[in-house]
Amino acid sequence: MHMTSLLHFSVGLLEKEPLQEVDEDMVSEVDLNNTITQEEKEEMYNELTKLEEEITTLKQVLASKEKRHADLKQRLGITPLSEWRQNLSKGWNDVQTSTAYKKTSETLSTAGQKTSAAFSNLGTAISRKFGDMRNSPSFKSFEEKVESTVSNIKSKVGTSGSGGSFEEVLSSAAQASAQDTPTNTLTDNSEHNC
Repeated sequence: MHMTSLLHFSVGLLEKEPLQEVDEDMVSEVDLNNTITQEEKEEMYNELTKLEEEITTLKQVLASKEKRHADLKQRLGITPLSEWRQNLSKGWNDVQTSTAYKKTSETLSTAGQKTSAAFSNLGTAISRKFGDMRNSPSFKSFEEKVESTVSNIKSKVGTSGSGGSFEEVLSSAAQASAQDTPTNTLTDNSEHNC
């Protein structure tokens, strides 16, 4: 925009906005703006124009420097991924050296040790209970029955030939186990060869 068109635009805005109830400070600012001479306004517009030109120049210089920056990084083999990794590594290092991380780490370590000790105590208690249970009369009786049944099955399966089928041997062993006395009865069925 030209200076004169800006001047007419801003003057037009001032004239179109009616002042309503305002405090004294605001009124004095409005009065100061109205007391600016035409010469002062032209100086301000000149300064504004120079600032805009400087801003444009600085943007161009910045764009040039950013391009050179990108070119140097490319020539050095620095990729966005490697920068990201480096930033991530630095960030993780910063986190690890922070007081909050150290306190949290210590707390978790203590909690882990206590949990480990609790599980160890639980395992010891369970082992002790199994030991007590194994030494109990009920378990010993059960163990003897199982051993008797296993030896009965082994003896019947070990005698091949006319000993009968495997199902018959298992059935016979179960009956013997139920009677609490080991039996060595073999059903002589030569028709049921395996």
